[in-house]
Amino acid sequence: MTVPDKRLLDPGPPQAFGLQRRLPVPFFSMAVIGASVARFLWVISLAGDQNPDYRWAINGPLIRDGEWWRIFAGAIEHGGAIHILMNMFVVYSLGFALERMLGTWRFAIISIVGCLGSGAFALFFAFNQYTVGASGMILSWAGALLPIANRAGRQSLVVWLVQIAVISLIPGVSWQGHLGGFVFGLLCGLALRAGPRAFPYLAPLLLFLASAAVVVAAHPERFSI
Repeated sequence: MTVPDKRLLDPGPPQAFGLQRRLPVPFFSMAVIGASVARFLWVISLAGDQNPDYRWAINGPLIRDGEWWRIFAGAIEHGGAIHILMNMFVVYSLGFALERMLGTWRFAIISIVGCLGSGAFALFFAFNQYTVGASGMILSWAGALLPIANRAGRQSLVVWLVQIAVISLIPGVSWQGHLGGFVFGLLCGLALRAGPRAFPYLAPLLLFLASAAVVVAAHPERFSI
């Protein structure tokens, strides 16, 4: 699996979105890698590389019973060495580039909305399953890029997304989490396209919608007609 060319994802001059000319340090992406690696090393130190219980995984019954922290903790829980290596490579390549373009606070909002959206879809379509990994959050970055990238960037991104769609069909891969992250990331991208002044006002709405989706998905019995 390859990632899109970072140069093709440049939406234009930095000032077009109120971005800084000097590239900022990608603190959020670095934190994702650090937390994921630390968690993975801790897990294998206790139980080896195999972790069938996924102690921090997203799971409908557990979240319904009050363990809401799993929506975010599941993003740094991984199911094996290959899983974490693939995800962290994309965080390093795509995540670093996007955070430097948008700035840390915008990138953090997109990531949080992506985690919530990914978790909501995982709960809605796979309530009793265990879902782990940063892929849903990563797909939210791709969704956010789609509306603001230039033409060449969109073409590169679409090719990459097709690869992800194929991978999502493999048994054991959470297409639900991938789709949820992408959909809510796309909403963030549309908010970014509205302009730098609009995004701070739209961000609370995006967070509310994603949070509401998690609440509804975690308690299907309360909202069923």
